[in-house]
Amino acid sequence: MAKVDIELVRKVLQRNDIDYEIISQILGDLELEVSSGDEADGPGLPPVKKQFVILVSDPEKKFAAELFTGWVLQIPEDKSPLEVNGQLIRAAYEFNRSRKGSREPARTITDVCEIVSPKILRAQSLWVRTKEPVLVVRTDNRIPIGPPEIKSDESDELPLS
Repeated sequence: MAKVDIELVRKVLQRNDIDYEIISQILGDLELEVSSGDEADGPGLPPVKKQFVILVSDPEKKFAAELFTGWVLQIPEDKSPLEVNGQLIRAAYEFNRSRKGSREPARTITDVCEIVSPKILRAQSLWVRTKEPVLVVRTDNRIPIGPPEIKSDESDELPLS
């Protein structure tokens, strides 16, 4: 909602030849709402600490492959990453119940990550950081002790280009 200075409202009301009693009543109500709104808000809640999760798509059960696709998500720090799939499914159900979702329902996790609004995902404590799937490369997490092997046919020299 847009915030408007009360003095600006006063000038606009006076310019439109409104009775001064009505202007003072309206401005009094506005000042009362502004002051009660400040007290109700109080100190804001601290932001939720989040952790990153990579959700990997493996529909064909080929976890031995070299390349995967996936999405980067964030969840609250105190939540288990194992709950991400269920939260995405609940977000899909909520989206499919909406008017936009009834026209174009989310049928896959890809659809949820790409088309479901952040508001619905946030209600499930999920933040999708990559709408498009990203490539995930598998590694054995090891660095060889010796220098890397250089494959050359005739000489042991490094290429200059």
